[in-house]
Amino acid sequence: MYEKTFPSKRFKHTLTFLEKHISTNESILDLGVENPFSKIMIENGYSVENTKGEDLDVDFSALTVSKAEVVTAFEIFEHLLNPLTILKEIKADKLVASIPMRLWFSPAYQSKTDPWDRHYHEFEDWQFDWLLEKAGWQIKDSAKWTNPVKKIGIRPLLRYFTPRYYIVYAEKIKQV
Repeated sequence: MYEKTFPSKRFKHTLTFLEKHISTNESILDLGVENPFSKIMIENGYSVENTKGEDLDVDFSALTVSKAEVVTAFEIFEHLLNPLTILKEIKADKLVASIPMRLWFSPAYQSKTDPWDRHYHEFEDWQFDWLLEKAGWQIKDSAKWTNPVKKIGIRPLLRYFTPRYYIVYAEKIKQV
């Protein structure tokens, strides 16, 4: 997936945000297979377990059996048909999740070669907030950042000013 580009800026922002809210003493279930960022979390002292590549739209067993205190989901929910179900199935009380934001000047991402690497959803920040709220999560903090590219054109220029990534720290709302 990162054969040609390595998202250093995104990873730096994500790690800084994670370190702000999650202690290295807390265990993490990272949604998605092991990836470069899960390795970065481990290198920075986090105890991380990844899901194994199961289709999270239909198999949430990893979520229901995990004893992790925190779930992380970095650029995962846009690939799922029904992220609401996944969010409701999470047993952990803390969530750190990021999404690529919908860009009004660019079509939804679709890999031509990898059927897993396609975006079913591209959220605006308010839509993602609403999804989390409906699933029983309360957002405690959030951040956005841009993702400029080294190309010439109108879209690359817009990427300098338009936030591309949105990250949240949320806690599960206790049911009484």
